[in-house]
Amino acid sequence: MKPAASPQSVSPQPAHRYPQEQIDALYRVIRERRDMRHFLSDPVEPALLERLLQAAHQAPSVGFMQPWRFIRIADRDLRQAIHALVEQERVATAQALGQREDEFMRLKVEGILECGEVLVAALMDHREAHVFGRRTLPQMDLASLSCALQNMWLAARAEGLGMGWVSLFDPLALAQLLQMPAGAEPMAVLCLGHVPAFYERPMLEQAQWATRQSLADLVYQDRWPVQGEPQA
Repeated sequence: MKPAASPQSVSPQPAHRYPQEQIDALYRVIRERRDMRHFLSDPVEPALLERLLQAAHQAPSVGFMQPWRFIRIADRDLRQAIHALVEQERVATAQALGQREDEFMRLKVEGILECGEVLVAALMDHREAHVFGRRTLPQMDLASLSCALQNMWLAARAEGLGMGWVSLFDPLALAQLLQMPAGAEPMAVLCLGHVPAFYERPMLEQAQWATRQSLADLVYQDRWPVQGEPQA
């Protein structure tokens, strides 16, 4: 009878590992996801929109609270009103940027009037009833919604659709416009639709607004480093 192999001699095999080509595809989608601002006006097929919403709804959430709510904006006048709120905040943001005001105003920051679909992603009301995982970190409701939006973003990219997250708006004004109940909060205006092309790099990087930081500068070991101290 052969002796059992010691734990040290057995090569670990990941349980239920996907085929390598599927793993490669996943990393490719993550790498090529873009925050899109340029859209075609072609409509999004209802079945495809349903798949993207289902992908969002499969996201993890703290305490399984599922705080996300999505409002599909089908009325054209309502879309125009949302665009007006975004434009108002765009101007205010530019003014707050001081020396970069003119540079900011040259950026395209949304595609609300051009894209095939506009969705407003919101946090539900009565979130205070969900304490599990939020007693000391109540902002985990927003973290959960962000996971849902990332799911939708990656699914959209895999399906060949672009998505843009617009956060330039007064949340109280948008909540009032959409007749949201007290306690519910809009967090994103989502532009979703077909695009002429995906950006080769993030648009703000292409426009030289900012650059991607080095991962090595963002990963610490054991503790937050003292300023000026070399990282491990």
